[in-house]
Amino acid sequence: MTDLASPPPPTETQDDWGLSEGDEIVPGRIALEELGGGYDFQAYLAWDDHLHALVVAKCVRPHLVHDPDTMRHVAREAATIARLAHPVVMRGFGAVLEPPRPHLLLEHLEGPTLSSTVRRFGPLALHQLLPLGFQLASALAYLANEATVHLDVKPRNVILGAPPRLIDLSIARTVEEAMRVTSSLGTDAFMPPEQCDPSLAPIGPPADVWGLGATLFHAVAGLLPFPRADGYDRDDPEQRWPQLARTPGRLPEETPPPLVELINECLEPVPWERPSATEVALGLEPLVGELKRERILGRPRPRIR
Repeated sequence: MTDLASPPPPTETQDDWGLSEGDEIVPGRIALEELGGGYDFQAYLAWDDHLHALVVAKCVRPHLVHDPDTMRHVAREAATIARLAHPVVMRGFGAVLEPPRPHLLLEHLEGPTLSSTVRRFGPLALHQLLPLGFQLASALAYLANEATVHLDVKPRNVILGAPPRLIDLSIARTVEEAMRVTSSLGTDAFMPPEQCDPSLAPIGPPADVWGLGATLFHAVAGLLPFPRADGYDRDDPEQRWPQLARTPGRLPEETPPPLVELINECLEPVPWERPSATEVALGLEPLVGELKRERILGRPRPRIR
């Protein structure tokens, strides 16, 4: 029988909850397995009795439970998730913001990330890529309509499924908050110039369009649009962030020209010269419509000429 008592408080030196299958996160929420984590969080696949469903519990690490900055960030992420509702944006089911185990409760998504899929199988075929790009652009258009910027659009934050999901709102900001950012924020290879150096221009929805362009480039080519040199100097901004000084690499020759043009427009260094997310979706829509629909149960139809 599961012990329904509250979990013990963390010690000052403990940075891993060490939960095993069957351990309680909080009463009625049972850990099943650890999914991974980082400096701030450990994520567990869990069973929630109230939802009667599998969920993901994104738990603050024990040594940060009483850290005001960490808990402020958790509260902001919880509030962001709670006010957003879109089919392609990860859903949340609430949060526990008090000790002993503060955590976010997120939907459990079946499916690989875009990054792991490209790493394992290579670039996506057009019949996979174009609908994915359209759906991601639609999600970013919604976020812009909600005056919100994701700020970490990248292949690792895209779960492939039906529909796909854009995940990880941990550094998302309102547009007003994003415009006040004064230092680099995000993932180096998928950050627009203004996220690398906020003194260049205010950060807003165009930053997410740049991230989408870099993500689509990676999905088409299997490479980064702005690769860094081996042994680069992290203290040199133009070596750490080649997008500050270079143009993107070339996409494969077989890439449809309208798609090449759209991706390159997303990667414009000046934010106001990029298309909006809505314009990206509108640009992808006819390309999606032109996909050949010749398969029934996976078998090609004979073409009649």
